[in-house]
Amino acid sequence: MSSTHRDVDHVLAYPEPPASPLWHRHGAKARPLTDAQKKRNRELLDLEQRKPRTTAA
Repeated sequence: MSSTHRDVDHVLAYPEPPASPLWHRHGAKARPLTDAQKKRNRELLDLEQRKPRTTAA
């Protein structure tokens, strides 16, 4: 059996529905990171990237 354009599921051709309103945050926004927190995150990221990769058992 050959596939043609008529076999396409037309439901997939429509745009995605809007996100649920429950997914939107209400209230106070997250506080920006301090310079010390940013530096610490950069250091931790650098350490993790330099570690050799381990394989899961």
